[in-house]
Amino acid sequence: MKRAPSALALAILGLLVLGAALASLAFGDAALPARDLGAALLGQGDELARTVLWDIRLPRTLVGLAVGAALGASGVVMQAFFRNPLASPGLLGVSSGGALGAVAALAAGGAGSLYTVPAASILGAFLATGAVMLLARQGASAEHLLLAGVALNALFGAGTSALIALSAVDVQASGQILFWLMGGIENRTWEHVAMALPGILLAAAFLLPLGRRLNLLALGEGGAQSLGVDVRRLRWQLIALSTVLTALATAVAGVVGFVGLVVPHLARLAFGPDHRRLLPLSMLGGAALVLLCDLPTRFISGGLRLGVVTALVGGPFLLGLLRRRPC
Repeated sequence: MKRAPSALALAILGLLVLGAALASLAFGDAALPARDLGAALLGQGDELARTVLWDIRLPRTLVGLAVGAALGASGVVMQAFFRNPLASPGLLGVSSGGALGAVAALAAGGAGSLYTVPAASILGAFLATGAVMLLARQGASAEHLLLAGVALNALFGAGTSALIALSAVDVQASGQILFWLMGGIENRTWEHVAMALPGILLAAAFLLPLGRRLNLLALGEGGAQSLGVDVRRLRWQLIALSTVLTALATAVAGVVGFVGLVVPHLARLAFGPDHRRLLPLSMLGGAALVLLCDLPTRFISGGLRLGVVTALVGGPFLLGLLRRRPC
């Protein structure tokens, strides 16, 4: 099958992201018709429509775009780093470390401050990465780092479960912990946008120029080294940038699975393995997927969360993919 030109693919995905963003702005408890939406975007029209758009839906949409782009890019990095199409952003324990930090803050009564839980999540994520970095500094292979990530995920998951079981938290705090672990972007504010968007954009700006070196890394560390790539430095860069992207996404949206696994894999199948294309395409694809998966959470009562929807979408996709292309 002929590969789609990258410019055309970017245009198509860009239109998909635009459509998903407009749907995110328009739909919810109070639907905004196209005329009201356009007027509200220009700061005109009905005051209620302007309030709904600017204070509720636009921050939620921007956070969704940032989280999806971050997870998509991080997924590309992890799959290139481990040369495994089934790798995901949480493989090195970043997501589970962030979850442990956030749950610890909630269990300690830190839900009263807007910044406490995100800050604790970022701290937990970077502590997890610090453990992996120590191994990388000692020259551990990618396989050893993968095993370290598996161990850290198990350890942090057990710590999170223990905190939930043993902490004397009230019903409200328990509900916040549960919903945070399920992931979601509702009730996001401009403060959450400020927490996530600048750092994600900065990390993406450093990551996008690394596409060619990611292509060389796909040849193996020895092959990349022989072609002039400083593999040790590149490994540090990739781990650091992937951590920043995943940590910031987790800090403002909780644990959202499958986006960083499904989107890069699908982009690779559709548009080829060139990481210079995969990175921007996966960022756009991740942003669109998060916004589209967020839409059902607005209409189904009972606390349906973004992380549940992405799992319902990503799980069957992965099973179908494995059935068609067994490992």
